[in-house]
Amino acid sequence: MKKLLFLCFGLILAACGENVDIYGKWVEPVPSMPGVIQGFDLEQGGVAESINMATLQYNAWRVDGNKLILSGESIGNHQVIDFTEEYEIVSVDDNTLVLKNGDDFREFTRYTDGE
Repeated sequence: MKKLLFLCFGLILAACGENVDIYGKWVEPVPSMPGVIQGFDLEQGGVAESINMATLQYNAWRVDGNKLILSGESIGNHQVIDFTEEYEIVSVDDNTLVLKNGDDFREFTRYTDGE
């Protein structure tokens, strides 16, 4: 399965003409909260972690074709609900990841500790 994941992602990058690593921390500004960021950390082995999102806890990710699929748990009101989000990978380079879900575009910036 791991080899298939790398192959699928490699095909996406080849189609884009890029040789970019999607692993790492990706953040975006929190709407209506200047200076606050949120996002996710895509770790090797398909492990994902949320960044600054206490009620939306990512725990896994994978690439399927040109789709980024994130899954985890939504925590709130004394209940935990499993969820899966699917995004089209519009573009990815060393510093920017653009995802699309329906008409919604989200642009993430690669985050490094100490920024």
